Amino acid sequence: MTTVEIVFEYSGQPSEQATLALARARDVYGIRGLKLDRAAHTLRIEYDASRLNEATVSKLVRQAGVEIIEPTPADGLTSAQKPSPAA
Repeated sequence: MTTVEIVFEYSGQPSEQATLALARARDVYGIRGLKLDRAAHTLRIEYDASRLNEATVSKLVRQAGVEIIEPTPADGLTSAQKPSPAA
């Protein structure tokens, strides 16, 4: 298992319906945890990268009804900034 954490910044406050949909997203195989920080307007999701990828997780958040601005890996580096793994 490869655990990855991603942080989504969102605009506005998620509706009650969106919050309930996010709670159901925890049941998706591979999602390990969700933390909604209303003060910082961020949603932190920990997931198993051997089961899911960033695009799938982003899609789950959008389908829940949360208007995300841009996903950011928890380490602050975008995919383009990450060093290539050594061969």
